[in-house]
Amino acid sequence: MADAALFGNTAEAARDELAEVAAAVTSDDPVSRGTGNESGDVDVVETFRQQEDKDQDAMTDLQTTPTTAAAAAPAPVTTPPTAYPETTSARASAPAAATTPAGRAQTEGEALPAPRRTRVMTVANQKGGVGKTTTTVNVAAALAKAGLRVLVLDLDPQGNASTALGIPHHAEVPSVYDVLVDGAPMRDVVQSCPDVPNLLCAPATIDLAGAEIELVSLVAREMRLGRALTAYLRDQEDRDERIDYVLIDCPPSLGLLTINAFVAAEEVFIPIQCEYYALEGLSQLLKNIELIKAHLNPSLHVSTILLTMYDGRTRLSAQVADEVRRHFGQQVIRSTVPRSVRISEAPSHGQTVMTYDPTSSGALSYAAAAVEIARQGAGEGGIR
Repeated sequence: MADAALFGNTAEAARDELAEVAAAVTSDDPVSRGTGNESGDVDVVETFRQQEDKDQDAMTDLQTTPTTAAAAAPAPVTTPPTAYPETTSARASAPAAATTPAGRAQTEGEALPAPRRTRVMTVANQKGGVGKTTTTVNVAAALAKAGLRVLVLDLDPQGNASTALGIPHHAEVPSVYDVLVDGAPMRDVVQSCPDVPNLLCAPATIDLAGAEIELVSLVAREMRLGRALTAYLRDQEDRDERIDYVLIDCPPSLGLLTINAFVAAEEVFIPIQCEYYALEGLSQLLKNIELIKAHLNPSLHVSTILLTMYDGRTRLSAQVADEVRRHFGQQVIRSTVPRSVRISEAPSHGQTVMTYDPTSSGALSYAAAAVEIARQGAGEGGIR
């Protein structure tokens, strides 16, 4: 199968939109992860066209002769998940391995620098299944284990972030719903994570499923979360218990819940699955962020992008990673998160992978990502 079959000719318009919108939503980023002018210098459409000719034979071999490809690759059962065999092209462009010294040091309890002001980050992606909740809870746990005070706001009615943090979120539990709809103080709904000190969570209950309709008739419906969060953060500072990071887990849609999250934050943290469909949805997400920035929250910008479900055995993962890095070079975290069974198992035990298996490839990957976020953002902060 040629690359054209993978990428499709109809995606050309989406790539044009991606290149056009990328610069607008990242221009105000206070956290610099590069020294060059990486963003926007490469035409993504032309890059894909060149790749079609360059890799056509190789991709045909991969798709039509899987037995030969499998025989040529080393047996994965004897290597850790982060050391999967890679093609030459993938190895040349692959990001840093998950088991970096920074990741190992962080899981061993190394302290990380605190930001000058509270950083409020909305973790969002309109495509489902890209690792939003997993990224939210594991980055939050990694930052908290390093001595920072972290608050997770669960805005997804499914309540998966609450489950992963071991927070009760049945129907009778005070939740973010009470804050948004009834105007309850956020301090009345925030709970402590039982497994990780310094990690707090405002849980989501099934009531949030109806919040979209109930918010429609309320005054300042887009700003209710932001106002409640600001009051809570000021209260914590008055108590000398300042929150260093707030991570908001959003549902995979652009409704009033997600809009509230965008208005409440200054930074957008986007997890991107290393598959082509994730790139197609990114353009629309960036356009929506630009609309919020223009009309509701001028300080909103994309500050952080994390590549998830990276599989070094496939050329497609490397190609998607390359395209994302070419467009958002300064915003893309160097560490990537590989596919990991341990990451998937952890929520069934009411834990993050950081406590379920701290030495696994998934835990080390998220630890390294947390180190990079904290170190690059030291001295920076949100509008709080």
